[in-house]
Amino acid sequence: MSATRSSTKRLAKEYQQIQQDPPEFAIAKPNEKNILEWHYIITGPPETPYHDGQYYGTLNFPPDYPFKPPSIKMSTPSGRFQCNTRLCLSISDFHPKSWNPSWQVSTILTGLVSFMTSEEMTTGGMSTPDPARVAYAKESRARNNENGTFRREFPELVDANERAIATGLQGFGFTTRKNKTVASTGTGAVDGSRVTQRPGPEQQASTAAAAPPPRAGFVGRYWMTGVGLVFVLAILTALFSDP
Repeated sequence: MSATRSSTKRLAKEYQQIQQDPPEFAIAKPNEKNILEWHYIITGPPETPYHDGQYYGTLNFPPDYPFKPPSIKMSTPSGRFQCNTRLCLSISDFHPKSWNPSWQVSTILTGLVSFMTSEEMTTGGMSTPDPARVAYAKESRARNNENGTFRREFPELVDANERAIATGLQGFGFTTRKNKTVASTGTGAVDGSRVTQRPGPEQQASTAAAAPPPRAGFVGRYWMTGVGLVFVLAILTALFSDP
């Protein structure tokens, strides 16, 4: 089904907002030919088994969005979600009664990151040892570059991923509120070589979603800015005051 005029307008506006102010650890964009089909990438947050991993997935919105929620899937193996399986979350189409039309794509992505880093189980979820999740994170760029849809939707990340895989570099990032780097570099820790067929990391290891959290760090950033300004003013006063 095609998007309605109101859903097209709403999603176009949300895409513009995400470009200007992306949620932490995530980017997303609609398919050029179908605004109801969105593609996202989550960067694994620090101090989690997913740290620096690059997780690709899709959001499929109904034609009457925002009055109904989208389906949510993750394609990149993570050890947290089953690949290409609809996730049962309060922000997904599994629970239309809990959906709030005021929520946006950024709300969905923030909620997904929050749920991913929790241990709450749901349909489409997995319970995997942390060492396996760490291994999945290290393999995530190679896995994504093997995915034809990822390559089509994020061509700017393919070459960056190849470079990161070849050199074993870590810390590649895309634009988030905390990391203002360019989107074309990709994200995260990678292995030094590309592997096309490999056993799942679970073989290498010993054998309704939470509400999106508020964004943190606003007060701290501005407090540090204020301290810096006071310091500069003190230096200027000392330089130009009479002896």
